[in-house]
Amino acid sequence: MAQLLSTPQALQRTSGSARLARVVVLGGVALGVLLVLAAAVLWLHYGSTVFFEMIASGFAACF
Repeated sequence: MAQLLSTPQALQRTSGSARLARVVVLGGVALGVLLVLAAAVLWLHYGSTVFFEMIASGFAACF
């Protein structure tokens, strides 16, 4: 007869870490969506030329 590889306590710990992983992934997705929306708002407000100039000056400041 087959036996379980893990105990119920181990399954509870795994579900807790799975929940944490899900929260981290959802947080990352939310941050990505927020960044894309912020870029779209800047694009609509300043126009494409000014938007690209801001991005280029930001890269120049970093490097």
